[in-house]
Amino acid sequence: MKIRLLTAFFAFSVLSAFAQQRAIDDAKDNYSKYDVARGNQLLAKPFLLNAKASIDKAAANAKTATSPAMYATQAMVYASLAAVETDATVAATEYATASDAIKKAQAADTKNENANLILHASRELAQIQLDKGVKAFQAKNFDDAYKAFDAGRQIVPEDTLLILYTAISASNAKNYSGAITNYSKLVTTNYSKKSDVYNDLTTIYLFNKDTTNALKTIAEATSKFPNNTELRKREIEVNLQAGQQGDLINKIEAAIKGDPNNKTLYYYEGLTFSQTAESAGTAVKKLQKAAKGTKGAPDPQIAKMQQTRIDSYNKAADQYKKAVALDPNYFEAVLNLGYVTMAPAIDTYNDAQLLPVTATKAYDAAMAKAKAQFELAKPYLLKAVELNPQSSDALTNLKSYYMGTRDDANANATQKKIDALPKN
Repeated sequence: MKIRLLTAFFAFSVLSAFAQQRAIDDAKDNYSKYDVARGNQLLAKPFLLNAKASIDKAAANAKTATSPAMYATQAMVYASLAAVETDATVAATEYATASDAIKKAQAADTKNENANLILHASRELAQIQLDKGVKAFQAKNFDDAYKAFDAGRQIVPEDTLLILYTAISASNAKNYSGAITNYSKLVTTNYSKKSDVYNDLTTIYLFNKDTTNALKTIAEATSKFPNNTELRKREIEVNLQAGQQGDLINKIEAAIKGDPNNKTLYYYEGLTFSQTAESAGTAVKKLQKAAKGTKGAPDPQIAKMQQTRIDSYNKAADQYKKAVALDPNYFEAVLNLGYVTMAPAIDTYNDAQLLPVTATKAYDAAMAKAKAQFELAKPYLLKAVELNPQSSDALTNLKSYYMGTRDDANANATQKKIDALPKN
């Protein structure tokens, strides 16, 4: 009799445990059906509710309440419940249940048997935060957007989209520390547009008045993407802003010694001198504005900066010519060569218009000088348009030439070509 009772008790225990495990399996089965049909919530929702009923039974039973499978399934079911719930209070409770279940599942699942279920639940919760963040961002509530995206990122730390959105929203919220942290993380992932991330990270460092890390970041970017023109331009801009153009020129010239037939290096050096000339031009305008209306001797700093501008344009032209010599069809180099050759002519032309009406000889001399300089630029301006007839920059430069030489007919004809270009 005792043996029979023991056997019967043992059989009852097995059946009881099996019944509780069946509740977890039923929850999984119903959830799978829900997942397939979730595109139509009217059809799918009953499966999700059935899954909830089954997993609630398993959670209430001592034999399965703390099993890794129960926690993982509970997390998955409740995450989806929170995602579709319209009542904010109920959704918050379901979200909390799912979040807690994920943590317990991760701790209990020492054999990693429920990793896929845990990941599924985690992504469901992260999606909730993503959707919340997008709504806040669209409403320009950048602080709330950052908090939502960051919450999602903490759930799935390697999700590159969430890292990116967290960084962008932090930047818009002027939370530069948060932006730097996330952009810095993003460049260590397999994100496909790392060059853009480096560019943005450099900008954030500059916003944060951290020139040292801005220079370090853009240098790292150009070393990893040596053929990326936009990054090279950015490196030039940052170095100029930091007053490091001399170091940049030295770096480029060292690279040229090692690779003298690399047209891109000459282009970058030309671009550096071009940017130096533009910066000098900006400085001249500021000085002239400050000196306007004052009496006394002209500010010698103005003449110095004007000469720096001219010298830099000449140096830029020399480098662009070297690039074009290596590749006569190098559009960017030809385009910029035309511009830097014409820029001094435009300066001379504009200065002539400011002369007093009585300064006839000075005016005529200035206009003759400008015309001669315009003519030097003409072949490059025409070549740029030939290489890329759809370039607004090339056509605009050519129009400037025609205006500077007072060829109204061709200036108007060129403007019509500009107007006919496809709108972005």
